[in-house]
Amino acid sequence: MELKVSSNTLVINGNIKSISDFQNIKRSIDNIIIAHKHININIEDSLSITSSVIGYLNKLVLKDSIDLHMSIGNEQLLRLLDDLNLASTFKAKRN
Repeated sequence: MELKVSSNTLVINGNIKSISDFQNIKRSIDNIIIAHKHININIEDSLSITSSVIGYLNKLVLKDSIDLHMSIGNEQLLRLLDDLNLASTFKAKRN
């Protein structure tokens, strides 16, 4: 997995599948929210997302009042978020 940060946008390439992936994503987002309360996350091609990432993003939106917008490149992942009733919470759309 590869991460690119630009201002308030995090771009994720590759599959999100390990604890280290979660730690890298969390570290990147923690650095972004120091200066921004609106975050864009572009998940280019991951087929899945770990429960730890989902839990962390849920906390950001519901507890920390972060305005989160997700662009999802993989239809399967977008359907998964929709099945989990998280597509609207994360303002997820197909990119």
